[in-house]
Amino acid sequence: MSDSFRVGLVGYGLAGSAFHAPLIATTPGLRLEAVVTANPERRDRLRREHPGARAVDTPEQLLAEADRLDLVVIASPNRTHVPLARKALLAGLATVVDKPLAATAAEARDLCEFAEKSGILLSVFQNRRWDGDFLTTRRLVEGGALGRVHRFESRFERFRPKPKAGWRELADPAEVGGTLYDLGSHLVDQALVLFGPVESVYAEIDVRRDGAVVDDDAFLALTHASGVRSHLWTSALAPLGGPRLRVLGDTAGYVKYGLDPQEDALRAGRRPGGPPADGPWGAEDPVRYGVLGTDGAEEPVPTEPGDYPAFYAGVAASLATGAPPPVDPWDAVAALTVLEAARGSDATGTVVRLR
Repeated sequence: MSDSFRVGLVGYGLAGSAFHAPLIATTPGLRLEAVVTANPERRDRLRREHPGARAVDTPEQLLAEADRLDLVVIASPNRTHVPLARKALLAGLATVVDKPLAATAAEARDLCEFAEKSGILLSVFQNRRWDGDFLTTRRLVEGGALGRVHRFESRFERFRPKPKAGWRELADPAEVGGTLYDLGSHLVDQALVLFGPVESVYAEIDVRRDGAVVDDDAFLALTHASGVRSHLWTSALAPLGGPRLRVLGDTAGYVKYGLDPQEDALRAGRRPGGPPADGPWGAEDPVRYGVLGTDGAEEPVPTEPGDYPAFYAGVAASLATGAPPPVDPWDAVAALTVLEAARGSDATGTVVRLR
C-alpha cells in the first residue's frame, strides 16, 4: 500500500463513516490516512473500523499537514463545503466534496473556476449515479428499449414524521438543510445525466411535519431541451411510497420499486469485496426487479448491480493518470441552477425559464 494515494477525510458522521471511509478503504490505489473528528465516540469507532487511520481534531490541523496527503474528502456539514474545499485546493490537494457542492450555483461556479485555473482535481460525490436502478434505467434509455422517451418520473421518499436533531433540520439558509438540497440533489443530477439541460422548472416545496422548519416535501417538474419532461418527488412524509422510477417511451415503459441495497449494506457494516457469504456487492433480490414493456406484456428486467465503488475507483484513476474525474464538478453547477430555479418557482407560483 506504500504507493497508494493518501486520503484525508473531513467528517465521520453518517456520510463519512458509512459511505466515504468504507469505499475509500476498499479502493485499490487509495489509503485512508487521516480522519477529522473530535467526537470521542466517533474516534473510538474510527479506531475499531479503520485502525490504520489517524484521528485529527480539526480541518485546519489536517490541511496544515498537506504534504502528508494527496486527496481531501469533505463529508462535513453542508455549510462548510465551500470554505473547506477552497482551503484544500489552496493547499494543492485534490478534493472530493459530498453533495451539494455549495449552497448556490454562483459559489459552485467560483469553486470550479478556481480548481480549473489551479489545475487541481475537484469532484462531487454523486454516488447515486451508481445505484443499480439508475444504471439499469440508463442502459434501457440509451439502448433504445423504450423507444423515444417523453416522461421520466423519479422519487426518493421516506417516512420520518418526526424531525431529528441536527443541522439538516435547522432553518438558517446557510446550513443548506431540507430535503430539496439533500435528496433533491440526487434526483436532479440523475435527470440531467439522462436527458440533458433543462429549459424550465416548476416546483412545489412544503414544510409538512409538525415541528419542522425546513422543507420536507417537494415536487419538481423539469422540461428538458430534449423535450423530455422529468417529474421528481422527494419527501420525508410518505407513509406509502410510489415507484422509485417510472420511465415512459413511445414503445415501452419501465417501472421500478424499492431503493438500491448499497446504502443499507454500508450502514449494516458490509463492505465491497466482503465475504462470499454476503453475496455479490450491489446485487438486488430478483423479487425487486423492475418491469419493462406495455400493460399486459411486461417482463422483469434484472437490475444492474449497484456500484458505489466505481466513484472512488474513478478518483484513483484521475489521480494516477489525469483522467477526467468520475463526476464533473460543473455538473453540480447545473444541478444547483435547477434547484435555485425550483426555489424561485415555489416562491412565485410560476414556471421559471432557464433558457
